[in-house]
Amino acid sequence: MRRRGTRFSFLAKIAAVVPLIAVADMLFKGEIGSWLGGLMLAWVLALIVVRPALRRGPALIAAGIAAVLALVMADAPGPLGWTMFWVAISIAALLPYADGFDDAWRWAVRLAAHGVTGPLAPIVDLLRLLRPRPHRGRITIRAVVAILALPIAMGALFVALFATANPLIARAFDAIRLLSPGEVAFWLAMLVLLWPTFRPSRWPTRIVTILPDAEVTLPGASMPSVLIALGLFNAIFAIQNGLDIAFLWSGAPLPAGTTMADYAHQGAYPLIATAILAGVFVLATLKPGSATASNPTIRRLVILWVGQNILLVASSILRTCDYIEAFSLTGLRIAALLWMGLVALGLALILWRMLTGRSARWLINANALAAAIVLSVSTVVDWGAVAAIWNVRHAREVVGSGPALDLCYLDRLGSSALPALLELEQRPLPPSLRARVVRVRQNVMTGSWSLDDEESLVTRQADWHSWTWRNARRLSQAEAMAGPQATKPVSMPANLSGWSCDGSITLAAPPKPAH
Repeated sequence: MRRRGTRFSFLAKIAAVVPLIAVADMLFKGEIGSWLGGLMLAWVLALIVVRPALRRGPALIAAGIAAVLALVMADAPGPLGWTMFWVAISIAALLPYADGFDDAWRWAVRLAAHGVTGPLAPIVDLLRLLRPRPHRGRITIRAVVAILALPIAMGALFVALFATANPLIARAFDAIRLLSPGEVAFWLAMLVLLWPTFRPSRWPTRIVTILPDAEVTLPGASMPSVLIALGLFNAIFAIQNGLDIAFLWSGAPLPAGTTMADYAHQGAYPLIATAILAGVFVLATLKPGSATASNPTIRRLVILWVGQNILLVASSILRTCDYIEAFSLTGLRIAALLWMGLVALGLALILWRMLTGRSARWLINANALAAAIVLSVSTVVDWGAVAAIWNVRHAREVVGSGPALDLCYLDRLGSSALPALLELEQRPLPPSLRARVVRVRQNVMTGSWSLDDEESLVTRQADWHSWTWRNARRLSQAEAMAGPQATKPVSMPANLSGWSCDGSITLAAPPKPAH
């Protein structure tokens, strides 16, 4: 009875995977749109239907998170959202074979092993199906193949002969369209992607049993050496923090030859690397229960040093903010600020772990949870749009001070910059600037002045393969704010000879009169 249930489960998984692949082949025509989120949601639902183990406990929670991420992808598809979805659905697929969610370190290894073994899963299952086994009167797949081989082969030969002799049969066969090599490759790629979640290998869940605990060990870390090192480190960090307090936080004038922009930008990222190294040192030398962690002097020095590191990270954040005020905001700089915040939180968690005697597993899970929250928010929030809005509202041309408006950057952002451009267009602007803003906005929407409308918003939204909910809302906003003519290409002068990404144009010189 158990084997019959197993065979039924296997056939049910095949019946679930094949339609998903067929639908993906029908929908994917080289463009990614909101349809991808719908397909991902169908993937989750099919997985829950054919694998009852996913309908309870942590596996159901992971599958629910994957479903939410599928809805996010339906709104605005992106690589980060896809990656988070794959992680969630892979965890859901592996959880029935694991002892719950133990720690992020082991799950990172499980996911890596799952990604490596996934492409082999269809091959392994096919070999298992063809492997001879005692059937004791039951019909096996191998026996069915042996029985049907002769009639199918001879039948195919007779059909081929009749098709040669009868033009009606030949036309019927000509109407049958077989899969092209490209479509076969696509089906195989989809099979490799989908099948491991329906039939995951047990190896990724077994390999973690041989993994050591995620503890960092630093050789030669005796109590005297740690004590001397902490004293020296505190002194060195005090000098750096003192300089930051004097020039960065208090606003004192810098020495001649050094600008605030140089001071802010040059040290932001090296200081983050310094803070990370400090965290590794504390993890390696002050494990809970060790002699160094229980020494009162060392504990006070560690508290002071971690506090200095947090101040160092705060100074890096302030440096980046000062640089943004001087040179505008970008999506990459937002990502840097988020990363700095995670580093500061990680340092605080390291200190809390030492004071409360928490395990390395607790520390890893706490940091992983914080990173997962930030990444999940980033799948929903368009940081490019956030940067564009900030730049417009703080531009020198709008408020009289601050960084100069970079219309070329807004043009490169594409549809993410559309809300900011619409807001900018509603402000009182000089006629020349307004004309350039309108041209950039029209270029983003229709590609009307860059002569490349294939990637424009209107063109992409007109094709359902690349249509997304988010861009549909942006087009509706544009028509509401700029009128129905917003989605129409702007007329360009007949004597146009050149254009720039900031909306400025160059007109051809009038011909000289003939003498």
